[in-house]
Amino acid sequence: MVDSCLNYNLAIPNLTEQFSIDFSCHYNACLVESKVRGQKENGVLWYTQLSFRSFSNGIMPDNSLLPNRKADHIRINLEEDVQSGIQSGLERLRFVHRALPELDLDEVDLSSTLMGRTLKAPILISSMTGGTPEAEEINRILAAAAQENGIAMGVGSQRAGIENPETARTFRVRDYAPDILLFANIGAVQLNYGYTLDQCKQAVEMVQADALILHLNALQEALQPEGDTRFAGLAKKIEQICRQIGVPVIAKEVGWGFSEADVRLLRDAGVTAIDVAGAGGTSWSQVEKFRMKDPRRAQVAEAFRSWGVPTAEAIQIVRRVAPEMLVIASGGLQDGMDIAKSLALGARLGGMAGPFLRAARQSPAKVQDFIYELVETLRVIMFVTGSRNLTDLRNQELIQQIE
Repeated sequence: MVDSCLNYNLAIPNLTEQFSIDFSCHYNACLVESKVRGQKENGVLWYTQLSFRSFSNGIMPDNSLLPNRKADHIRINLEEDVQSGIQSGLERLRFVHRALPELDLDEVDLSSTLMGRTLKAPILISSMTGGTPEAEEINRILAAAAQENGIAMGVGSQRAGIENPETARTFRVRDYAPDILLFANIGAVQLNYGYTLDQCKQAVEMVQADALILHLNALQEALQPEGDTRFAGLAKKIEQICRQIGVPVIAKEVGWGFSEADVRLLRDAGVTAIDVAGAGGTSWSQVEKFRMKDPRRAQVAEAFRSWGVPTAEAIQIVRRVAPEMLVIASGGLQDGMDIAKSLALGARLGGMAGPFLRAARQSPAKVQDFIYELVETLRVIMFVTGSRNLTDLRNQELIQQIE
């Protein structure tokens, strides 16, 4: 920690003769925190000296790094082995087959209404990317597919679009998908780095979203050289956003799931939904490992390859601690069978990122083919379990397979 002094003049209207302000800002890419003291001169209030601390572990990255990091993430996800060292837990579950389902296949109804939007199938294209030209094309392809098939979509973290407005267009997919359930997305930890209700509203308005994801990625931030690691007091700030934002707020992990203590904090904060994003799919500690130049740091990241709460367990934790909470399942889901199992555990949507990213990089047709496979697998599962609709599917018994 380095203590320094900064001389600076700033007009602040409508304050008393003597004032003291708790202050936080960014200066020369550092987090600056202080207590500002000043006085009134000629009817205008000024502060003339600011004592501040810049935190070596809380340095704010140069905004110009964001597009490069986004591009790195896409490349690494496509080219490297970033699979978690543990499985989602869904592979150990199976449905009870009904030889006599007592319904016709064409009676099966996959539709639902969620957050004011009608979905033709309970599928979410999970939040992935934005901020680069390649990400813009991927988002456009995915949004068009979501619109055609009546499924939901989340955009990647919009910090790049908020802090570099010229990149905002890479997130704007509403023109390609006017009717879909669409989620905006920012990192919750940014609420401890100067983001307020204004930036949250900006994210929602940027993409004309139906809800806001606040993603939680403490482990990823701890591993990033430029990571934002000040997570203390975040639950209270999430609560403030939930009370004021005017749209549903979704708390989302990025691949390590939620504990019971986490769910209680988020429930009490007033979030509308939890996207469990459990362990079993992409490991972002592995992604960060492949970005690291220092082999020692890479080994630290490797230690977390098998970290986290498996997806199946994370869904059950939310259902147990907050039974009224809307649950979104993601983290290691690969096909329609995994989505169906997640729904039977109590989720309302099944989300995937990696499979959609790989399909979008090939062609729009590949995305359409993948969605067709998901929907048809779901439809047949519902038929052979005697599930006429999604409510019936959520009431199906799952059997734990003996290993």
